[in-house]
Amino acid sequence: MNDHPLLARRRLLALGAALPGAGLLGAGARALGGLAAPGAATTVAGTGLAALAPDAHAAGIDLSKQRIRIGTYKGGDRLALRAAGQDDFPYTVDFAEFSGGNLIVEALNAGSLDLGSGSEIPPIFAAQSNTRINLRVVAVLKDDVNSQVVLVPKDSTAKTIADLRGKRVGYVRATTTHYYLLRMLEDAGLGFADIDPVNLSPADGFAAFRSGKLDAWAIYGYNVPLAKTQAGARVLRNAGGYLSGNYLYYAHPDAIADAGRRAAVADYLQRLARAAKWFEANADAYARLYAKEIRVSEDAILELYRNRSQPRRLVAPADAEIRSQQLVADTFAKARVLDAKVDVAPLWDRAFAGALGAV
Repeated sequence: MNDHPLLARRRLLALGAALPGAGLLGAGARALGGLAAPGAATTVAGTGLAALAPDAHAAGIDLSKQRIRIGTYKGGDRLALRAAGQDDFPYTVDFAEFSGGNLIVEALNAGSLDLGSGSEIPPIFAAQSNTRINLRVVAVLKDDVNSQVVLVPKDSTAKTIADLRGKRVGYVRATTTHYYLLRMLEDAGLGFADIDPVNLSPADGFAAFRSGKLDAWAIYGYNVPLAKTQAGARVLRNAGGYLSGNYLYYAHPDAIADAGRRAAVADYLQRLARAAKWFEANADAYARLYAKEIRVSEDAILELYRNRSQPRRLVAPADAEIRSQQLVADTFAKARVLDAKVDVAPLWDRAFAGALGAV
């Protein structure tokens, strides 16, 4: 699924349920074979006085004996939960940082994670592989798309996407950048054959852009303010109108099937939902924390947050989200980026709908 080379750990960290719940969806889904999880894991044991989830207590599950492994990003879940006062886990959490959702999908397939997040795109590429897929989509974070952009150097003469014809454009394969760059080019009457596309990890893309080796860079998240403040980048086009704003949480099937881990994941997702609500009421305060975490100016992050396309909230999967991902998969198949049509429905699981609905 991921066509850039495996990165060393230090480079991955750079820049970048209702219980018992519904059963697993079809066994016919496909995925990548396992790769060892990149990124360094750190253990955060719950020390707060949070009560056990009522469903777990009723089921006789002692959450203090549970351990879950979470794939996240720099400035991601761990910071959000801490800022919102939701990190007093009654179980142990092992966090591992990754630079992209495609890498988190690889780690889930390897059995190295219980839960991780990313966009709609990485599971689609995993699902076209010839082996069993080891993830289910269990929650959807509704969030911003304006921070997903095509950047150009400050002295670039490019005014529109059409001006990228023949130019060297960086992107990250099997991520949102792959999808919205394809869509933007199509709307400009171009295709990937009309540019010089360069698949790079976010860290390598930043280095290439900063050194002048790219004419444009399709990228997302905190890399945008970093590039603007440290490399003088300007936004050529953002992904508004191209992306759904659906960012997915994927769970390993074993974490859903095991009652103890399922209870811990349910509680964790509830905490994320509460943290999302806290963020909406405290975005400016969070911007200060996030700016310090990724070492950019507060003004750059405030600009990012004040230009958000929609409020942040974590919800249970619904038919609309499944249709949205299917549209993305069909777009890739039509453009022959995928070898064949992918049915995304077997990837989805509503095991935690009750837990999320209770928040």
